[in-house]
Order: sequence, then structure tokens, then C-alpha cells
Amino acid sequence: MTAGARDLEPACSARELYGTELHRQRQLARMSLDRLSGVVNYSKTHLHGVETAERLPLPPISEKLDVAFGTGELFQGLWGAVKREHTPRRFDHCLELEAKAVRIQAYGASIIPGLLQTGAYMRALFPEGEPGLSPRELDSRVAARLSRQEVLRGDNPPDFWWILNEATLRQAVGGPAVMREQLAALLPLVDTGHTTIQVVTFKVGACALMNGTLILLTLPDGSTTVYQEGPRNGESFDDRETVMRRMREYDRMKACALSPRESAALIEAAMETFEPCEPPQT
Repeated sequence: MTAGARDLEPACSARELYGTELHRQRQLARMSLDRLSGVVNYSKTHLHGVETAERLPLPPISEKLDVAFGTGELFQGLWGAVKREHTPRRFDHCLELEAKAVRIQAYGASIIPGLLQTGAYMRALFPEGEPGLSPRELDSRVAARLSRQEVLRGDNPPDFWWILNEATLRQAVGGPAVMREQLAALLPLVDTGHTTIQVVTFKVGACALMNGTLILLTLPDGSTTVYQEGPRNGESFDDRETVMRRMREYDRMKACALSPRESAALIEAAMETFEPCEPPQT
């Protein structure tokens, strides 16, 4: 059963505090979810998810809520606490730009990028990077990352281009069933009007981007910011020299990668290696 806003624990979580405050302000304004939906131009389903802390309140919803309720910068301030709670501080800037970008290009060396991950894949991945997560904390991390994927389903989504190293298809994160589901989730996005996925095979050998994650975020004004991350560090760059160098490296990677059609075939072949084991006959 879905939790209601009154079931939340605002003292335990910034996201639950956000949902609680949204419910409170909406009640004070005597505004239904249907009416609020028309005011801020977000669906009733999305607003309900934010209010029950099941969806992340990605920009620009906080600004719109502050305008709707006349609350100054209340929700914008709460959003700052929410994003710090659910992402490493080094990723804060990237998260903000991701919500505004008109083009997002990413490379994953060993892990499927976050915007493409299934919930089960996340559940297998998070405890490895953050040992000791409680079930509640794990649920919160997964819900936050899944909420980011709303950008894929918007009315006017950015142009996405992902390049995956073949290792991302072969590393058995979570076991055969999780990986098979994860690879199946990639296939519908390989070649659409706004998404492209290419795979760089092991045969390519050494390359400039092979040791980490790279994200190129292009904003409506045409500017591009680079976010580059390793196992324990990440940094954003927007100086022209670094951006041009990373964009050229990314373009060279595209040239070395399989075509979308060939990439889909390789993903399907990788899926077959994750067939569940049949129990022994007795």
C-alpha cells in the first residue's frame, strides 16, 4: 500500500520533510492535487509521489511550488537539503545541470549509467559502495535515483547518447536474473528519436575514457559542462580547454563503438549468458 504524507517521518529524512511540507502547504491553501497540478504544470501522479516521498522533487518543481503557495524560497531550500542527503556532494552540481540539460552524453566504463539502471540493479549496487545501509536508507537511495529517470519520459526530453563499455554488459551485478532484466531494459532505448546507445567492445583495447565515468551536459544556451568520476572522486569542469578535450575523446569513442543496431545485437547476446540455471533433475 502506498504511504500517505501523514505517515512520513520528517525528522528522519529531508525528502520526507519536503513531502510533509508540501502536504501542509497544500492543505493550508485548500488546494487539491488536481488543482495544484494545473497551477504548477506537473501531473497529479508526480505531485503525489513527491508528497509521499516516493519521487525526488527535481527542479524546477520547487520554484513553481514556492510561487504557487507564496512561500518565498522555502521549497527551494528544502530541495538543497534533499539533494545533499541522497547524492555525494561532488555530484550536486551535475544533478542540477542534468535537470536543465537539452543534451546529455555519458560513458560508462564498468557500471550501467544511473539514468539507465533498473531498481534491482541499483539495489545490488548501492550496498557495495555504501556498506551498512539500512533497508530504509537503501529504499530511499533507489527511489531517488529512479526519480531522476523522469527526465526520460517528459514531454520534451533531452537528447541522450550513451556509450557503454562491453564490461558493463558482462559484470554480473546482482546475479543472472538482475542482469538479464537490466540488459532487457536497455534495448528499447538503443535507437529512438531522443536516445542512442552504443557499445565499445573489448577489441577496441585501451582508450582515454576507460577508467571511469564521463558525463557531458549541454544547456539551452549551448554551454557544456563535463562531469568526470572515478571510484572515490568526481569533479565538474566548464573551462573551454577541458570541455573541448573531453568532447573530442567522447567523439573518438563514438567512432570506435558499434552502431546502435550492432550494439543491440551484442546486448541481446550478453542477455543469453545470464540465463537462469536450471535446478538439477531428481
